[in-house]
Formats: sequence, structure tokens, C-alpha cells
Amino acid sequence: MNGGPGFSTLAIHAGAQPDPTTGARATPIYQTTSFVFNDTDHAAALFGLKQFGNIYTRIMNPTQAVLEERIAALEGGTAGLAVSSGHAAQLLVFHTIMSPGDNFVSARQLYGGSVNQFGQSFKAFDWQVRWADSAEPESFDAHIDERTKAIFIESLANPGGTFVDIAAIAEVARRHGLPLIVDNTMATPYLVRPLEHGADIVVHSLTKFIGGHGNSMGGMIVDGGTFDWSTSGKYPLLSEPRPEYGGVVLHQAFGNFAFAIAARVLGLRDFGPAISPFNAFLIQTGVETLPLRMQRHCDNAAEVAKWLKGHEKVSWVRYAGLEDDPNNALQKRYSPKGAGAVFTFGLAGGYEAGKRFVEALEMFSHLANIGDTRSLVIHPASTTHRQLTPEQQTAAGAGPDVIRLSVGIEDIVDIIADLEQALAKA
Repeated sequence: MNGGPGFSTLAIHAGAQPDPTTGARATPIYQTTSFVFNDTDHAAALFGLKQFGNIYTRIMNPTQAVLEERIAALEGGTAGLAVSSGHAAQLLVFHTIMSPGDNFVSARQLYGGSVNQFGQSFKAFDWQVRWADSAEPESFDAHIDERTKAIFIESLANPGGTFVDIAAIAEVARRHGLPLIVDNTMATPYLVRPLEHGADIVVHSLTKFIGGHGNSMGGMIVDGGTFDWSTSGKYPLLSEPRPEYGGVVLHQAFGNFAFAIAARVLGLRDFGPAISPFNAFLIQTGVETLPLRMQRHCDNAAEVAKWLKGHEKVSWVRYAGLEDDPNNALQKRYSPKGAGAVFTFGLAGGYEAGKRFVEALEMFSHLANIGDTRSLVIHPASTTHRQLTPEQQTAAGAGPDVIRLSVGIEDIVDIIADLEQALAKA
């Protein structure tokens, strides 16, 4: 980090100072809807984007601001924007760059909810998605035309747990003058920092590993400050005068954090998916232990994957941390600290055996989430990816025999014991 504070130090201290009024060391929960102006000139300056400050919690809040600065620091970005969920973050990112009739190219290896958001819900805005294969960077080229506005990938794909060659896809984006947007939810900046590999924007579901305790919803947008939003003329919200702000040109006025400003004052302001101060506080607290938790997640997951690979009832295991896994080389290149906590495996009995296995687990929680301190399990084909066709399920790494584990930070002997008794029943 160029001689600056280390990752663990930033996870605890970035963005935070003792409360100036009370001296409170922990960031307070500013549970308020709005903030008092000093005078009419102060109010006018805030509303005209001529001065930074708090107006209304839908747009920004001091508790939220600490979380934003902290995640931006961990990712190496210029600014952050915290919102109500990962889906909300994606909506605001695409609203900032897309117009009706535009398209973007996305890796098809995505969380099932993102596949549905992109392929179905975005149609209401006349935003079109074109699917490429993250394992073949050249496949993105074929889908790009004059109405393409971005490329979207996950750094560590959900549910398959496969690492993506971010730098190779970033090269495709640069060649076409497009921003690369990377969902870094599964890896977190502890394992992978996409901006260092050519990404321009990073998004997160803070609900998962960053919050880490399964108690709060949240999303984050991190502006890398690396993309030129003005030259091509393809991004008018950033490069043309904004009438609601007296003709301000956002990219001209705010430079390398203009994207984060635009997503806040044009997207969050009007769509309103604000994160609550309480959720921001809980997630911010979770961030403080992110490096400790992520390393334990990775260590436990590696042990579980090795154990499952040798089990007679398991037909296959896909975990990038295994030496013979086809994704192992990319894992070592992008994420030398570990291969993450989420991976998939298949049972020889297929769909029905998978359902029986999930129902037999006792310590593992059967639910639609990842990144909790607790070990979690799901059968994607019957749950998170149910809305997809069988072909889409298989393409997304969520075929009928697939079981997804999110390995927690419990004692490894207890994790394996629960898996063993459930496999016996399956």
C-alpha cells in the first residue's frame, strides 16, 4: 500500500475519528432523518454541490460516510457510496452510465439474482445484457458495439467459487474504451483488489463477508477514479451539464471521484435505496475483523474441500484452492492468501441426493446467504437459481447435483463431523 497503513489497520481505523462532541471512540449511530443548516447560504451551497455536508439521510449520513471511506480505502479507490443492498448498488451503477437502448456485456458466471436482475428486471429500463464466458476473455469482444456501455464480471464467481482473469478482461474493456465493473463480494479486498488489476468500479453486497455476521443488508459502490467519462461522449450524466445542479458538469467538477458523486446525487437521491445508519454501524463493526475472519474462512474451506474430495459419495469438488483444480493457477495469481469460503461439489445421487443431504445437516444452516460466521449450505438449483432455465443453471455453475457451501469459522472438526453424518444419511 505504498508505505501507508496496512490492511488490518485500515479495516479498523480508516474513515473514523473520535466523536468531536462526546469523545466516543466507536462511530456513533446518527439515527436522524435530517441535519440543521448553519444559515441559508450554507443550505444553498450544499444543495448546489458547492460544499460537502449532510442534508438528508437518504443521500448521506455520518455513520454511512465512515463505512464508505473505510471500504474505499480497503479497495484502493477514490470514494465509496453505501446503499441498501448489493442489488441496489448494481442498479445505481448502471443507471449512472446507461440510457434506454444501451447494452452491457456480462460474464454469465454470476450470482443467480444478478442474472435475473440483468436479464429480466433491467428490460424495464430498456437496458440489454449480452452474456460472455468469463473463462474466455476474447468472448467479450464479440458482443461489443457502439451502444455498449460497460463490461461486468465477478472477481470470484458465485456459486462456483472460480477466480476470473480480471486483467485479461480489463484489457478488452480498455481496447473498446469501456469501464470494467467488478463484483468483489465473494473475495473481498482482503483476497482480491480488482482496481489493481484494471477494474474501474467495484461493487459489493456488504450483506456477505464484509458485514460478516448475517445481521444486516447493505451494498457498496467504490469508484476507482481511473476512467475518463468525458472523451467519448457516451456517458452524458457525467460529461454534460446537469440542469438540477445549475449546469454543473460532474466529471469536470469532481474529477477522479465523479462517478461516486453521480451515483449519489443522481441515483441514490431519486431512487432512494438508502442504507440505514444502524445497518451501516453494524457492517462497519464487521469490517474491523474482516482480515481475521477471511483467513479463517479460507483455511477451513481448504480443509473441507480436501476432505470432500476423498469421500466416496462425492462425485466432484470445485475449489480453486485444490492443487489439481483447473482454476488453481488463477487463484494463486490473484488471491495468494486463500481461495475463499464458498465452493460447490456434487453428490453421486444427483438432485434428490442433494436435497436429502441439505436436510440432514444439523450445524450448517440451510439458507440463501453466504459470508456468515456460521457455516451455510444451499442447493442452488431448487433455490437461488430456481428462476433460471436448466441450461442457464448449468452455465452459471448451479446444475441439479450442485451443493454450495459457505464454510464458516467454527472449529474444523465440528464442520467436518456435520458433513460426515449428513453424507451418511444422503
